[in-house]
Amino acid sequence: MRVGMFLNYAGGFREVADEVAELEASGVDLVAVPEAYSFDAVSQLGFLAARTSRMTLMSGILQLYTRTPTLTAMTAAGLDYVSDGRFELGVGASGPQVVEGFHGVPYDAPVGRIRELVDVCRQVWRREPVVHEGRHYRIPLPAGQGTGLGKPLKLINHPVRERIPITVAALGPKSVEQTAEIADGWLPMFFHPERAAAVWGDALAAGAAKRQADLAPLDIFASPALAITDRPEAVLPLVKPQLALYVGGMGARGKNFYNDLIASYGFEAEAALVQDLYLDGRRDEAIAAMPDELVRAISLIGPASYVAERVAAFREAGVTTLAVAPLARDSAERVALMSGFRRLVG
Repeated sequence: MRVGMFLNYAGGFREVADEVAELEASGVDLVAVPEAYSFDAVSQLGFLAARTSRMTLMSGILQLYTRTPTLTAMTAAGLDYVSDGRFELGVGASGPQVVEGFHGVPYDAPVGRIRELVDVCRQVWRREPVVHEGRHYRIPLPAGQGTGLGKPLKLINHPVRERIPITVAALGPKSVEQTAEIADGWLPMFFHPERAAAVWGDALAAGAAKRQADLAPLDIFASPALAITDRPEAVLPLVKPQLALYVGGMGARGKNFYNDLIASYGFEAEAALVQDLYLDGRRDEAIAAMPDELVRAISLIGPASYVAERVAAFREAGVTTLAVAPLARDSAERVALMSGFRRLVG
């Protein structure tokens, strides 16, 4: 099982790079750089490529709507080049609040667009003249649109690899099924080992049945909060603000993917209450209403022996990469925590 870590949105590039170099020396396999409405992920990934030599560097995630498919492919090939073949392309649709609210473009057809993006990326990396006649992207631009001067082009440079791994962030059944069919990795959020199969099992099986033989088995990510402590009751509340933000505040009633997910885990009443409180501006009450049972299930918080048991549960549920969010007060504590976790996972 790979051990990785999601970096925080905040912090200076140099300070983060110093820490990542220490994480690499301690045996951590992967770091993922997020991109919501923060600094872009690409700048930091390029900086980290120069400060590391072994670990995988992953975008976690590049948003589907903010770059053309060909620019996404060019960016991934460039990051794979500067990292000597250590880049993993994490992509996803994000959500309408960010896509429409921050970028000002329509949030439409995420499942169809992801499929077309994957197809274009793989054409680019194979250095084929890119021709794509999809529902959402037409490359080159067809006659009657633009100047009419577009023609199929191939990437000038020779990529380090013609098959850069693509991991897709997906939650809904159709999206998860497609991910299991076409992607190298799947990145869900708030993974619950004991209930994941009931929620996603059919979609994963349906996608796997259509998966091409040249694709390796799907790499399944989980991104739990991590704290190895003898006082878990003091740490569990630290997870609740982010969880409440997503379950309660990321979208409107009836249009919140994360709320739907938590409800599908069997916490329907709790998910509805948290959303009502959050959207009514009662943020502290929404955080307090997040059930401890859920927080424990989707996190790795407790003594080392308990965390080891939970790691086994994630592994049993099919997880192959644990890209955790370590709960630590400073860089030194975070590096020590990740080093100990790497040894615990084995």
